[in-house]
Amino acid sequence: MCNFILSARLFIVRAGSPSISSVQIYIESIGTVLLERSKKAKHVSIRIKPLAGVRVAVPPQVSFEKAEEFLRSKTDWVQHHLHHIKAQEDKRTIYSASKPFRTFNHTLQLQAISGQTIYKARIQSNTLLVTYPGYKEETDAEVQQFIRQSVEATYRLEAKAYLPGRLAYFAQKFGFTFNKVVIKNTSTRWGSCSATNNINLNLHLMRLPEALRDYVILHELAHTVEKNHGPRFWALLDRISGDARGLDRRMKAYRVAIF
Repeated sequence: MCNFILSARLFIVRAGSPSISSVQIYIESIGTVLLERSKKAKHVSIRIKPLAGVRVAVPPQVSFEKAEEFLRSKTDWVQHHLHHIKAQEDKRTIYSASKPFRTFNHTLQLQAISGQTIYKARIQSNTLLVTYPGYKEETDAEVQQFIRQSVEATYRLEAKAYLPGRLAYFAQKFGFTFNKVVIKNTSTRWGSCSATNNINLNLHLMRLPEALRDYVILHELAHTVEKNHGPRFWALLDRISGDARGLDRRMKAYRVAIF
């Protein structure tokens, strides 16, 4: 999984509390934590996500003090999962002109331009050219962020050009029908299928090896027939993918938010 969640029921009302939507606290052994008031939350839950840190959802009937108390009681659990999250974050790409990088079908080219004060990105044939101010180092956080945004925009173009056709191909091959397909950029899901068989595919599928990209597409097509992850779903997916469980295990090495 790409994030870790721990929940507990704490139904304690603090009378006369002001209406505060969030509180940021610092715990030495954990770091900065955001406590957020949530009307939807039924109990306190701790969520740890790559690049987002530790967040605590606090129901209306629970005080921030009690939520912090619960958080501190779970320090060991949080530290353990922060270690795993850090390992995921370390896989994030550092883009460099000296290190070749390629999206699905575009080669990244970086260029520092003397006298240029803005960032630019454009696609020329099969090249994604990113230029940035010459006084900036390519390792600068602002430069890296712009490169990452440009790479993501390129994946979006590639996804819109490739994924709908691939979905249609497998639907025809295996006899599935679906309503429509939408390319999205979600932070956790590679794909989804609605009750009305609308299929959403994440643009970041373009980062995956072909076998795993096809597996996600087949996974969502299988949901047009089997809406849950019961035995019949896995039997169907295994039949059309060849190795559903094995491919699913391989997917765990990839995180939507880390690229």
